[in-house]
Amino acid sequence: MKELETIPAFYESELWVIKNTLKERYNQEVEIETGEGEIRLHPDHRELTLCPVVAWKVDKVTFVIIKSGLERYRCQFFYRIHQQFGTSIEEYDNIGDCVVSLLRAQADYEGKQTLKK
Repeated sequence: MKELETIPAFYESELWVIKNTLKERYNQEVEIETGEGEIRLHPDHRELTLCPVVAWKVDKVTFVIIKSGLERYRCQFFYRIHQQFGTSIEEYDNIGDCVVSLLRAQADYEGKQTLKK
C-alpha cells in the first residue's frame, strides 16, 4: 500500500505574500479564507489528496490557490462553477509568482471581455 502524501498547511510567510500582493493590487485589505480541498496530484492516479487551499472573492470572481506540495502551488479563478480559468501554468514553485500570475490572468480575461462588448 502506498504511503499517503501529507502537504503542510500554508505558512504564515506564504499567507503574508498573498495578503500583501492583494493589498497592492486592490489598494485595500482583501479577506482571504483558508481551508482544504481534494485534488488529483498526479493526472494518471485515481486517488485524491487533501490539500490546503486559500480563497478570496473580489466582485463576482473567486480566486483559489491550492498548495500541492512543499513550495508547490496550483491556481484558478472562476465566476461560476462552469466558468473556471487558470494561468496555463500547471504548477508554481513560488507563491509570489503564483499570485501575480493569477491576478494577471484574471485581469487579461476581464480586458478581453470588455473588448467584446
